[in-house]
Amino acid sequence: MSEQDTPHEIVDDESAANTGVVLQGQVLPNQLYIMPVHNRPFFPAQVLPIMVNPEHWAETLKRVAKTEHHCVALFYMDNPPDSAEDFDPDSLPTHGTVVRVHHASKQDDTLQFVAQGLARVRIRNWLSRTPPYLVEVDYPRTPADPSDEVKAYGMALINAIKELLPLNPLYSEELKNYLNRFSPNDPSPLTDFAAALTTAPGSDLQAVLDTVPVLKRMEKVLPLLRREVEVAKLQNEISAEVNSTIGKRQREFFLREQLKVIQKELGITKDDKSADSEEFRKRLHGKTLPAAAQKRIDEELNKLSVLESGSPEYAVTRNYLDWATSVPWGVLGKDQLDLARARKVLDKHHAGMDDIKERIIEFLAVGAFKGEIAGSIVLLVGPPGVGKTSIGKSIAESLGRPFYRFSVGGMRDEAEIKGHRRTYIGALPGKLVQALKEVEVMNPVIMLDEIDKMGTSYQGDPASALLETLDPEQNVEFLDHYLDLRLDLSKVLFVCTANTLDSIPGPLLDRMEVIRLSGYIAEEKLAIAKKHLWPRQLDKAGVPKARLSISDAALRMVIEGYAREAGVRQLEKQLGKIVRKAVVRLLEDPADTIKVGPKDLEDYLGMAVFRKETLLEGVGIITGLAWTSMGGATLPIEATRIHTLNRGFKLTGKLGEVMKESAEIAYSYISSHLKKYKGDPTFFDQAFVHLHVPEGATPKDGPSAGVTMASALLSLARNQAPKADVAMTGELTLTGQVLAIGGVREKVIAARRQKIFELILPEANRGDFEELPDYLKEGLTVHFARRYADVAKVLFPAT
Repeated sequence: MSEQDTPHEIVDDESAANTGVVLQGQVLPNQLYIMPVHNRPFFPAQVLPIMVNPEHWAETLKRVAKTEHHCVALFYMDNPPDSAEDFDPDSLPTHGTVVRVHHASKQDDTLQFVAQGLARVRIRNWLSRTPPYLVEVDYPRTPADPSDEVKAYGMALINAIKELLPLNPLYSEELKNYLNRFSPNDPSPLTDFAAALTTAPGSDLQAVLDTVPVLKRMEKVLPLLRREVEVAKLQNEISAEVNSTIGKRQREFFLREQLKVIQKELGITKDDKSADSEEFRKRLHGKTLPAAAQKRIDEELNKLSVLESGSPEYAVTRNYLDWATSVPWGVLGKDQLDLARARKVLDKHHAGMDDIKERIIEFLAVGAFKGEIAGSIVLLVGPPGVGKTSIGKSIAESLGRPFYRFSVGGMRDEAEIKGHRRTYIGALPGKLVQALKEVEVMNPVIMLDEIDKMGTSYQGDPASALLETLDPEQNVEFLDHYLDLRLDLSKVLFVCTANTLDSIPGPLLDRMEVIRLSGYIAEEKLAIAKKHLWPRQLDKAGVPKARLSISDAALRMVIEGYAREAGVRQLEKQLGKIVRKAVVRLLEDPADTIKVGPKDLEDYLGMAVFRKETLLEGVGIITGLAWTSMGGATLPIEATRIHTLNRGFKLTGKLGEVMKESAEIAYSYISSHLKKYKGDPTFFDQAFVHLHVPEGATPKDGPSAGVTMASALLSLARNQAPKADVAMTGELTLTGQVLAIGGVREKVIAARRQKIFELILPEANRGDFEELPDYLKEGLTVHFARRYADVAKVLFPAT
């Protein structure tokens, strides 16, 4: 722009109205430098500081400073350019605002000046499209409009501004600046001022700037201003509500603090620290603490007294003392070592299992003779549903001790047993300390359920952590990581439960006294259902015994046809299903009474799940006996000759490695001793034999099927069916010896369940059989075999 550009001076009122806000005597140039503004447009009614990047716009401001009028045109851009060179002249809106530059200064990395808005400006011609940008401009006229509608809009704008002022004090300062420069009766600057007060989006404000006629401009500004008033009111209400809440809380806080001081001066109460310390010391009354524990607790109490109650360390110390003083140090409950009472409790809660009850009575008798039961770990092993957990509860009840149970099944973190270090956030002591806190004595009965299902992970091996817990030689000084104090667990009676011993580590198993619980026979299940399960289901449903009953025959059919597992859990579910369906009928007919008989079971339970099994008989078919984690089961084995084209031996039935080896041993033994057992010595030379164990989807493993497989192969080679209704079990060696097996009780129960009363067992298991209760041995014919020849004599009497 040339220094000698001829500006024009506005000297009359009409011209002043045309420019909008330019007062008399002000000079507006025809040529102006331009600069972009972002965030929002600049209005003629505003006086605000502007900050720009000196790297891009310093030269433009220098040129403006050299002019007489010190004016620059500001145009609004949504996305301002990164630099002056990237500026796109064609992206500018139609109208901008000419401002006078005051007090330009450079601070740090910004260039700042105060901009005084003068009038709307419009670009007529570009004189320089490279920085600094210079344009030729004109100033759009704002026609005077003295209509009543304009006056009405003006009054509406003034009223809205009046509403806005009390809501936000910042608006009052802008209003003062406006009143110092303009007449309130002038509608055009009033409209621009009202638009400038709002926080509307930049695009909406630019639309106001582009609207030159004052009435149309008012129509756009008034909704923006009303919306601003509503937002300000809402913000005011929210602030008032928040301030009210905060003020109420502060008042309560100050009152409480004053109350504490007053009470402390009068000696009425103590502060939090004193109250905590007194509570912890009070808990220790009547307890006998070891010297080390007493010293540690005293140290922590002294630390608590000097810490600020709001500090994190205070919370950690307080939590530690809360646990340490909750341990029942030296507090022992008195045992009720009355064997007659113990028998009564066991008989009340459990039907059958006489041998198990005797083992428990013997265990309790030793404690009664000694005067205390300490340092004992009982492991109850048996299939699901046979009552392991309930026996643990009965032991606790017979002793008069509190009972605490927690499951270690799936536990993978040793800290669950021995606690976390205090250094960790959220640290807690182990389950054993938690148990002692709850039972409040040092000699409870603690049950560790599902001890065979513990896992290991990177967090440690909880089974190994249990070694110190369960070893009577070590748990006298059990160390919990959180308390870091020695606890005497030798008085605790630990009762563990497991379904199988295979997954329990040897060192852990060595510390336990194993008591095996086998499955129930039908007579025992019938007694349990009558005495316990059926009454429990009636009580759970709230049904009187007189209105719903079930016959013994129906119970027996439920046992045989719907719940043939080793335990009674499935039996209880089926009885519950009968009760629920009967309750529906009782509600439909309140006067009815129902007696469930065998013929009604299909209506209540559907078709029987288990059918009466027909034992397989014939050449090459032998019934074996197997043990599973669910109890005992019969295991039929079939052998057949496929063809005589070549010698071969094939096994199927999803057999494990040990069972496959047993089959190979049986095949080798029978092949080499066929002449001894009156079979064709050349039978296996050209025979391709297939040996199959039915239920091929069920995994099977173990050595106890050796004699059964050998017997099936011998029957095939002799082409003679074995003696009917005989079941057997035993491990076979290559020299024909029959070795001992496990699970005699379960296998005998499985045979009785299938109505098989003649058995062949290894001679080495004679003692296990003799230990069985009389009701299991009653009616059985048992042959004890040392060598396989003893087995063959029973199956093939003519041998």
